[in-house]
Amino acid sequence: MRLKITHETGYRYDHPAQALVQSLRLTPSVHEGQRVTDWQIAVSRGQRGAAFRDGAGDWIEAWTVRGPVEEITVSISGLVETRDTAGVLRGHRETINPLVYLRPTALTAADAALCDLAQDVAGEDALDLAHRLSAAVTGAIAYLPGVTEALTSAAEALALGHGVCQDHAHALIACARQRGLPARYVSGYLHSTIDGTPHDAAHAWAEIHVGPLGWVGFDAANACCPDDRYVRLGSGYDADDAAPVRGTTFGSGRESLDVRVQVEEMSQEQ
Repeated sequence: MRLKITHETGYRYDHPAQALVQSLRLTPSVHEGQRVTDWQIAVSRGQRGAAFRDGAGDWIEAWTVRGPVEEITVSISGLVETRDTAGVLRGHRETINPLVYLRPTALTAADAALCDLAQDVAGEDALDLAHRLSAAVTGAIAYLPGVTEALTSAAEALALGHGVCQDHAHALIACARQRGLPARYVSGYLHSTIDGTPHDAAHAWAEIHVGPLGWVGFDAANACCPDDRYVRLGSGYDADDAAPVRGTTFGSGRESLDVRVQVEEMSQEQ
């Protein structure tokens, strides 16, 4: 599949910001399931700084903006060719030991209910267990936008019984870690749901390490493994650690945010 991605994030300040420093994890991963043919990142009034690939294999760029400034825009556009690898992350170079992803965080800490959900699942092997854990999370948390927020934990989302892709990913990560399977949060884009409904928004899912097979993606929100409709950006212990944009703003004004994402399938001739 050939996907064109346009992603624009606008920041506005009620009092001009004196300066901004941002760390961007907004470049698609390098692995067998996707190939970038064109990718551009721009920050209005921004200056690009150092860039590097971290131990998890993610490309990170530093940007700075000198103020005073009342608004800035982070713009991403590009083309990515994808193919279905049944969720298996092949050809992705990283140096971090998978066992570090057994560490819980505030967003993925397992309470008694999450522990019970994880322990009630049986699998023939690690891969089968991972699939069954994902299905259990799909059944326990119904997809419903607007009932959770960025700081909602996996335990809180399970108690509500509703949430969005971030909540499904956090809950699955918590359950997998409870069963001794390293798991991490993945940020990226999704072209459409299984029934073909357009998904013009950033997306998130989980990856679980299942022995010799390595990392395998599981999207509990859509009850599937990532295929050629997905574009992978980066990963982390949870949504905060894997955030595509992180930074610091110097100033006393309040910040408002506007995000627009469009993912289109392009013909091979275009």
